[in-house]
Amino acid sequence: MKRSEKGEVIAVLTDKFRDADAVFLTEYRGLTVPQISDLRDKLGMETTYNVAKNTLARKAAKEAGIEGLDEYLKGPSAITFVKGDYVEAAKVLRDFAKDNKQLIVKGGFADGTVYDAEGVNKLADLESRDVLLAKLAGALKGTMSKAAFAFAALPTKAVRTIDALREKQEQAA
Repeated sequence: MKRSEKGEVIAVLTDKFRDADAVFLTEYRGLTVPQISDLRDKLGMETTYNVAKNTLARKAAKEAGIEGLDEYLKGPSAITFVKGDYVEAAKVLRDFAKDNKQLIVKGGFADGTVYDAEGVNKLADLESRDVLLAKLAGALKGTMSKAAFAFAALPTKAVRTIDALREKQEQAA
C-alpha cells in the first residue's frame, strides 16, 4: 500500500472513529464471507463492520482522540463502528460470538471509556436505552404520585382536624 493510500485510509478511519458513538474490536479469523455478511446484517444499517490494518487503525484512533485501544489492535482485527444504541450492537456481537466461536470480542470504546472483552459483555447484559428510560420514567411517575398524595393529604388532614375541633366546641357550648 502506498503512503498516499495509507493517508486516505487513516483519514476515513479517523472520521469513522469520530462519528461513532461506540467502537468494538473483534477478531474475525476463521469466519466465512457469508458469516461476516450475516453479522453485518444483524448489526443493522447504522453500524459498520470494517476490517483494517492495526497500524492504520491505531493512528486513526489516536487522531480521533481515542486512547487505550492499542492493546486490542493485535492480530486480525475488525472494527465495529456503532452509531446509536451501542448496547444493542454489543448484544449482537455477544450473541453472534456464542453461535460462531471464531468471532472473538477483544474490547471496545464507548462514552469515553475503554472496555475489555468482559466489559463489552457487561454492556451487552444491560437493557436497551429505551427500556432504561421507560423504567426511569415509571420510577419518577411513582415518586411524583406519592408526593402529590402526600401534599394533598396535609390540607385534608388539617380540614378534618379543624372540623373536629369546631364540632367539639359546638358540643361543649
